[in-house]
Amino acid sequence: MKSSSERYAALVRLVESRTVTRVTPPLLLPAGPFFDLAGEEFGRNLLLTTANSGVEYCLRPDFTLPIAQGYLDDGMVGVPAAYTYLGTIFRQQNGFPVEHEQAGLELLGQPDASAALDQVLTFARWALAIYDITAPNIRLGGVGLFEAFLEAAEVPPAWRARIRHRFGHPEALSRLMERLSEPRERIGVQAPDGRETMIEIVTDAMLSGGLSLIGSRTPEEIADRYLEKQALESSPIPERTVKLLNDYLAVSDSAQRALDTIGNLCRAHGFDFEEPLFQVRNHAAALAALSPKADVIFDAAFSPRLDYYTGIVFEMTGSDGEVLASGGEYDRLIDRLGATQPVTASGCALWTARLEKEANL
Repeated sequence: MKSSSERYAALVRLVESRTVTRVTPPLLLPAGPFFDLAGEEFGRNLLLTTANSGVEYCLRPDFTLPIAQGYLDDGMVGVPAAYTYLGTIFRQQNGFPVEHEQAGLELLGQPDASAALDQVLTFARWALAIYDITAPNIRLGGVGLFEAFLEAAEVPPAWRARIRHRFGHPEALSRLMERLSEPRERIGVQAPDGRETMIEIVTDAMLSGGLSLIGSRTPEEIADRYLEKQALESSPIPERTVKLLNDYLAVSDSAQRALDTIGNLCRAHGFDFEEPLFQVRNHAAALAALSPKADVIFDAAFSPRLDYYTGIVFEMTGSDGEVLASGGEYDRLIDRLGATQPVTASGCALWTARLEKEANL
């Protein structure tokens, strides 16, 4: 049996292999991008400080975002890159600062996105094998698959964005689906001619009511929210489609059975969904081959809370349910950071203390 130091040395060799570049982003990073791209929920976990200039910084809470930003800053767009890391991240937990060590792999700009994801999955399994973890619980999800499903099921465009934004947030999505399953009686309201007219109406109403135009919600925000509600109310989702959505989100089973169930649901609804399912089937089969003792589950409702993920996502958990490795495809992050052309991206993060704990069970 390997010792703890031998396992750690093997992990170091994995992140320093000849086919990758090990990087170490700065400990202190601008906080703005984390709020913008990871959201307020993640932002509450940041350890913040403010420079004399007024710019807010945070102790490094994550490796993916600064690695992706460095890729862009170095002018690497269009060039395949493979980065690994092994170091400390800092977060706030229950009001106290905590440190965690993470290792990981980020593949950016790879010409074959599917092959890149398989490399990420293989990297994660190699890391777990270093700690003699041969039968993790593996959960797969499909962000891109769900987006394709919403389109194929002919969910009205006005509703797709709202449903997609709640994907990965179980409570919020559940509330929305309950609302769709039990639609309230609609009251017909004629909307103004357009956005500018609506802004003028809201501005006049706020001024006549003595409300400030500066502060909380602006007339533009109120107008946009009103027009969005009008669009949603004018494009109801058919009851049959709502049931299909609920049935889809309820699917959680061994990968093969789950994907078969989704295919059957779609055919019963009148459309063929086999092409979008094909890639997920391939990656699930590759994972099963990598981990013959593992239980590979496809959970149709599973998604990270970070909405820049775009394709297949996964997590590998130990015997106590803690996440040992997680990741997936996240093309949207590179785009939001300002890439001038599409950039494929996939990666994973490993929690080294949890791996060591699992090895000692």
